[in-house]
Amino acid sequence: MTTATFTLSAFGDEIADDLAEQLRLLRDLRVGYLELRGAWGKNVLKMDDDTATAVRWKCAEFGVVVSCIGSPLGKSPITDPLERELSNLERIFHVADVVGTRRVRVFSFYPPDTRTNAGYDDYVAEATARLTQMTDRAKREGFTLLLENEKEIVGDTPERCHAIVSAVDSPHLRFVWDPANFVQVGVAQPMERGWSLLGPYVAYVHVKDAHLADGSVCAAGEGDGQVGELLAALRDGGYQGFLALEPHLVVAGRSGGFTGPGGMTYAVSALRRLMATLDCVETEKEASS
Repeated sequence: MTTATFTLSAFGDEIADDLAEQLRLLRDLRVGYLELRGAWGKNVLKMDDDTATAVRWKCAEFGVVVSCIGSPLGKSPITDPLERELSNLERIFHVADVVGTRRVRVFSFYPPDTRTNAGYDDYVAEATARLTQMTDRAKREGFTLLLENEKEIVGDTPERCHAIVSAVDSPHLRFVWDPANFVQVGVAQPMERGWSLLGPYVAYVHVKDAHLADGSVCAAGEGDGQVGELLAALRDGGYQGFLALEPHLVVAGRSGGFTGPGGMTYAVSALRRLMATLDCVETEKEASS
């Protein structure tokens, strides 16, 4: 029998700007965890101490726990001074401390020319060097960085993501598998192409799906992201961790997305239906939180 258990989380700012509205719906949907990217219209990187403290108390009021900081770190030009991003990283660590999580989502930087990804391999070494410094700081502070694959970022394909995370080679840098983002950079059958490379590094999952034909985003299991195959591989591998819903059903932008209350309700239902067909066990508790 598999020992895998799946805990649902969600990007609250996909629901609404107001944090209370985000948390009310998550509570109603029995989703006990929040991926904190924005609240009250303010990105997590721009939150001052008072705002971060208000997030902590509002989450406690609704019985929702922050699973991860959905930071924009690494969504910056690879030619910019790294010191700026290291300063942002320290600020994000402080916010994470306040709201009570040790996980921080990061990216692998924009190359100078994003019109095509043909030259992205030239920047893997620099992206790796930058993320190595960031990971060293995470280790020192007791955090885990979660590297997400993303379009127009150096780490967009399974091969480049693997090159980066395997070269950094640290338990303080793990991988976030996003099925839709792979599809949107033209990766057909992402599980066949990428799971053998990245499976050992996966410690978190973002749940959205997409159509290969036009890149449009859809709910889990409705596109070409092989979300069912991903869940089966996680189940068979004994995964014990988060599935964080980031549906992007209304807006899918470079710096975030929006789904609305009805869309999030639909996305959660679609994921749970898919999980049920695969005998994936959902739990509302996580021992390490």
